[in-house]
Amino acid sequence: MSTVRYFAAAKDAAGTGSEEVDAANLGQALAALRAQHDDRFTTVLARCSFVVDGAPVGGRDHAAVELAASSVVDVLPPFAGG
Repeated sequence: MSTVRYFAAAKDAAGTGSEEVDAANLGQALAALRAQHDDRFTTVLARCSFVVDGAPVGGRDHAAVELAASSVVDVLPPFAGG
């Protein structure tokens, strides 16, 4: 199981700071998480960026980002400020 950590608006939309997901890649993990949460969460998630095990995902295909059993996925919404 990988750990998904939510920050700021993503944490608020998920209703939790973190949760576990069983998935082979980031695409599968995000699909499973969308199925567990409401439309507000899905809307926030669409604007987020992701960091897997300390490495930014950027524009890579989420299905190509493999997850290990011990992976940590950080879900980062856009931040305001400077």
